[in-house]
Amino acid sequence: MRNGPLLPRRVPESPKLGAKMAFTRTLTEADVALFIGVTWDVNPLHTSDAYVQEMPFGRRIVPGLLTGSLLTHLGGLWAFLAKEMHFEFLAPVYIGDTVTAEAEVVEIDEEKGWVRLRCICTNGDGEVVLRAETRGRPGRHEA
Repeated sequence: MRNGPLLPRRVPESPKLGAKMAFTRTLTEADVALFIGVTWDVNPLHTSDAYVQEMPFGRRIVPGLLTGSLLTHLGGLWAFLAKEMHFEFLAPVYIGDTVTAEAEVVEIDEEKGWVRLRCICTNGDGEVVLRAETRGRPGRHEA
């Protein structure tokens, strides 16, 4: 596996109860455009400055699932394969906002071979903008 600036180093062991991970990223206009290009989520809340001026947000917001997808980076570092994901969107994320995604291992069922993560995303003001839980299979790790 290649490690470097384009591919972060994976965690070399299976998740342990109480283990936490976090990373921070600023969501840019380009991120939103690429996400919309893949998903075709052309909601005017994400695409139209004129439309959002008449809405409570006042400016364009990042698609909720783009914010939620930040959590997949953390799962990828553990080689975690999600089976279920549940999101609660609590506040808007605006283009240019810096978001910190955090995950904590809150349950491990070794008999059934799955792990449950509790996750949050916070904006630069420390406000929780997304709360999530996911359950899935941990990856295999070299001994």
